[in-house]
Amino acid sequence: QVQLVESGGGTVEVGGSLRLSCRASGFANCMAWSRQAPGKEREAVALINGGGGASYVYSVKGRFTISRDNAKNIVYLEMNSLKPEDTGTYYCAADFSRLCWTSDVPKFAYWGQGTSVTVSS
Repeated sequence: QVQLVESGGGTVEVGGSLRLSCRASGFANCMAWSRQAPGKEREAVALINGGGGASYVYSVKGRFTISRDNAKNIVYLEMNSLKPEDTGTYYCAADFSRLCWTSDVPKFAYWGQGTSVTVSS
């Protein structure tokens, strides 16, 4: 069992930046950040594998950066140039899949409690 504890959410102005942190109780090769706005489906926004390889949904590419500190079991999501449509609850997720596929994120075994991000408009 992997416990995930998220922090860093808050309210920011359009164009601002925010850094989310996910502290894990152990190492998982596949880590991801997903977000969900009210009334919408949860959407995987960033994925990182054990070696640091990352992928992003197109809408955040160039603005968001996922990274991990394997020694500390922390995964970060640096969000820049924030837009109102980035508003939502952001969830950290982890899995022990052989391959880290973006399409598999909704089926990841472990999820954090979520942290709220509001981008003012």
